[in-house]
Amino acid sequence: MTTRGMYPDTEAPPILQASHISKWFEKPTRFQVLKDISFHIHPGEFLALMGKSGSGKSTLLYVLSTMDTDYEGELRIGDTCLNGQSQQFLSDFRGANIGFVFQFHYLLSSFTVLRNVMLPALKLGRYSPAEIEHRAVEKLKLLGLEDQMHKPANKLSGGQQQRVAIARALINDPLIIMGDEPTGNLDSHNSAIVFDLLRAVSQEMGQSILAVTHDPDFAARCDRIIELEDGYLLSDGTPKKASG
Repeated sequence: MTTRGMYPDTEAPPILQASHISKWFEKPTRFQVLKDISFHIHPGEFLALMGKSGSGKSTLLYVLSTMDTDYEGELRIGDTCLNGQSQQFLSDFRGANIGFVFQFHYLLSSFTVLRNVMLPALKLGRYSPAEIEHRAVEKLKLLGLEDQMHKPANKLSGGQQQRVAIARALINDPLIIMGDEPTGNLDSHNSAIVFDLLRAVSQEMGQSILAVTHDPDFAARCDRIIELEDGYLLSDGTPKKASG
C-alpha cells in the first residue's frame, strides 16, 4: 500500500537539524567558508542544495555527512547530537543512518548487482546474510532491477548503475540520503529516470533526501532549494504542499 501524499511530514520532528554551522579553512590563509548556517529537514523532504562554485555547498554536505568534524555549531540527525563524538561512533552512525549517492556510482565492477547492494548491510551486521539478501532483492525490485541482480555491475548501463547505487543507499533504511550530484554523470533521459526514482522514494517511503546539484531543472522539482552564496545561507526555500 502506498503512502503517497503523506510526505513531507512538516509536523514531525526534523530528521536533520543544523544550527549555526560555521567553518574555517586554515591554509593558505584563514578563511571562513561556512557562515552561521541553520536549517532543518523534515521526514520525507527532498531538498536540493545549490550554489555557485566556491559557495560552500560541498563543504556543507561534508559537514552534514559527519565526515568533517572541524566546525562550530550543532548538528543533530534523528535524536542524536553528533558534536564531539568519536570517529568510530561517527563511522558506525553513518553506516546505520546515512545513505550516500554520488555522481559516480562507485560500484565494485566484478561483484554482482545483488552483492553490491548487500555490502553496506553486511558491514553493519544488523541482519543475517539471508535477511540482507532478501532486503537487497526487495530494494532492487523497487527500482526495477530484479532482472539485473545477478549480472556483474560493469555489465549495466550508466543509468542502471546509478539505480543500483540508490538501492545500495537504501539497504540499511537510513534516516537520510545525501547525494552529491546524483544525476551529474547521466544524460537527460537517465537523469529524469533517476530523479523520478528518488522522488518516489521520498514521497512514498518518507525517505528524506538532500542532494547537491547544479541542475536547475532537478532543483525546481524538489520540495525545497537551499541556496548558498559566499558561505552564507541565501535561501532555505519554502516547502511545497505534498501532492496527492
